[in-house]
Parts: sequence; structure tokens; C-alpha cells
Amino acid sequence: MYFIYILQSTIDQQLYVGFSEDVKQRLKSHNNGEVISTKSRRPWKIIFFECYASKTDALRREKYFKTTMGKRALRHMLRETLHHKETRTSVG
Repeated sequence: MYFIYILQSTIDQQLYVGFSEDVKQRLKSHNNGEVISTKSRRPWKIIFFECYASKTDALRREKYFKTTMGKRALRHMLRETLHHKETRTSVG
């Protein structure tokens, strides 16, 4: 199976979109500082993922989520999760 995942930095609440065949191992790589693009905003947590049987379909979806429209769709899909984090962060 192929996964598209969304990570959120617990430091600054920024999102990261990624692709992997092993989400648990990939999260470890992000949090161990092995991924240059996410190293400075560790630690990360998974807030969303999708699973695909086709690698091509998964990569297409990842590419979409990295577009302006895809980012907007993610923020709409995850609005409760993102709102909850913002509220908790600003209060505490």
C-alpha cells in the first residue's frame, strides 16, 4: 500500500505533505532529523493520511495537496483539527 500523509509541526503548527510505503518509519525519519526539509521544525505528528493501492494514484494525490487548491482543500477538510490546535496553542 502507498500512503499520503500530512504532518503538523508541534513547534509552529506548519503542515507537511508526504508520500511513503511505511508511514511509521517515515515519521521516525522526520522526527530524527533525517529529512532536510522538516529537520528545523521537529517534532512532527501525523494528523491525516490516505491509503492507495496504486503508487501512481498516491503520487498524483500528493502532488495535488502541494498545490494552492490542494492546500486550501486540506485546510477545509481538517478545519476542526487545525482550529482545535490553534485554540489550544493560543490559550495555553
